[in-house]
Amino acid sequence: MKNSLVVFLLLSASFVKAQSVYAPINSDYSYLLDRYEIKSGNDVGSKIFSNVKPTLRKDIAQLADTLLDDTTKRYSKVDKANLQYLQTDNWEFSKNQTAGDTKKPFLKAFYQKKNAAYQYKRDYFEVQANPVFYGGVGRNKGSDTNCYINTRGLEVRGSVDKRVGFYTFMTDNQIVFPNYVNREIQHLDAVPGEGSWSNYKTKGGVDFFTARGYITFNITKHITAQLGQDKNFIGNGYRSLFLSDFSSNYMFFKTNTNVGKFNYTTIFAQLNPFLARETGSYHPTKFMAMHYLSMNLSKRFTFSIFESITFGNNDSLNNRRFDFAYVNPFIFYKSVEEGGPDKAHIGFDIKWNFWRHFSFYSQIFIDEFNFQEIIHRKDSAGWWANKQALQVGLKCIDVFGIKNLDLQLEENIVRPYVYSAFSVYPTNSYAANYHNYTNYQQPLADPNGANFYEYIGILRYQPCRRLSLVAKAFYTVTGLDPFTVGLTQPTANYGSNVSLDYNTRVSNYGNHIGQGIHTTILYTDFTATYRAAHNVFIDLKVIVRRENSALAAYNLTTNYATMAIRWNIPQRLNEY
Repeated sequence: MKNSLVVFLLLSASFVKAQSVYAPINSDYSYLLDRYEIKSGNDVGSKIFSNVKPTLRKDIAQLADTLLDDTTKRYSKVDKANLQYLQTDNWEFSKNQTAGDTKKPFLKAFYQKKNAAYQYKRDYFEVQANPVFYGGVGRNKGSDTNCYINTRGLEVRGSVDKRVGFYTFMTDNQIVFPNYVNREIQHLDAVPGEGSWSNYKTKGGVDFFTARGYITFNITKHITAQLGQDKNFIGNGYRSLFLSDFSSNYMFFKTNTNVGKFNYTTIFAQLNPFLARETGSYHPTKFMAMHYLSMNLSKRFTFSIFESITFGNNDSLNNRRFDFAYVNPFIFYKSVEEGGPDKAHIGFDIKWNFWRHFSFYSQIFIDEFNFQEIIHRKDSAGWWANKQALQVGLKCIDVFGIKNLDLQLEENIVRPYVYSAFSVYPTNSYAANYHNYTNYQQPLADPNGANFYEYIGILRYQPCRRLSLVAKAFYTVTGLDPFTVGLTQPTANYGSNVSLDYNTRVSNYGNHIGQGIHTTILYTDFTATYRAAHNVFIDLKVIVRRENSALAAYNLTTNYATMAIRWNIPQRLNEY
């Protein structure tokens, strides 16, 4: 049945003009799209639905084309340079056929376009190939080992018969991370954002391979599809309480239906089984299904509804298999899951762009909720299963009238035990629960998991077209679980670790955000980025991180400075 569905969808693509591939998720790239959506007054932003990422390259090209044709004076020279960068990076979908042309191609065959080391285009076939490189060195004060990153790889994108798009990205990586990331690797038994790893010869180094790839096609004029392995992000904030790009890549089939003021996204994903390094065995595979409907209620106001469900493919205790009812894109998951062991979630979000300078956004995520507990108990606010999360944020562009000075403020509040579920296993095996909201041991939403307050401030300034200055601050208040020696196995469950079985909770009532080992984390980051050539960046970065805990063993200070050169790859961020 599943194979027949895929064959049908692929065959249907032969009758409809196909769509482009996606621009990889990149916070700096997404910032540009958000900025120009706000600045345009959302006159063109409604066609993109920027709350679903990644974004199609053809939509980015259309945005850049439209705004470059704007005859008003609202765009600075730096803005126009940024829009030309977006147009060049997506030239194959731009109405400007000379976008990205180089004056002198290398050996006449290479870099005919600024964004492509090699490109070949005919009516029936188009391909672009680029080398990928990320080299950096840094120093973590107090460490006896220098930090560094060494990434090499290849990126290829293109289309066949203008009907099927394809994309692949692969890199080999050797990295020595700063101390707080190394501790997270030991805690998760995974590289954040990646997954499995092996020790590298340098003390504290890790070695891993990254691979992403997919095909895209149109099912109908208004319905596009994507099949492959990559990441997704749902929301308007810097973080997402619904689905973020923090975890590793996963296999999925996604459809996107865009009809007028409505945009409907479905994702059916196979999440990565976790490899327990100590035993060399895999925990069972689990799945996720998701629906996300966005509606432009006006030119500047968007309201969205979210639902998801995580479930296992083989529950030996309940004799269950993959439930094909979840493939139905027009059903409320809770009605299918009712009475079963699977874990359903719902959520709502809004975005309001106003005055061409501001964007207000918010998310509400509901894991579980019992109204009876609220109206019948004085201490019901502390009931363990009132599991909700809230995000509010504001983006401001051209702050104080200063061109290209932008500010983003965001708050995320997540109650204890949100995203967690119960384990179907007789013992509470750490990370063996395949109903919780994780992928390869990593949260699918905010990297802090649950049981926290988080405050984020981001200030960006672009004084000239090639130089960007970004200052970030993250302040988090959380309650951690006590661990055994080595920080590998928790001895109590206060609700921050979403991989734990919620039946091991410390209490039914009296729960509150920050319970457990009270811990505050202040993460600050200043980055200066110079664009030396198209998609060639030089980064100077300083990170100061302070983790203060009621348990002295959890205290950790990081003073880290690094310089890096990137070629066709976004920054590797570890902001937690």
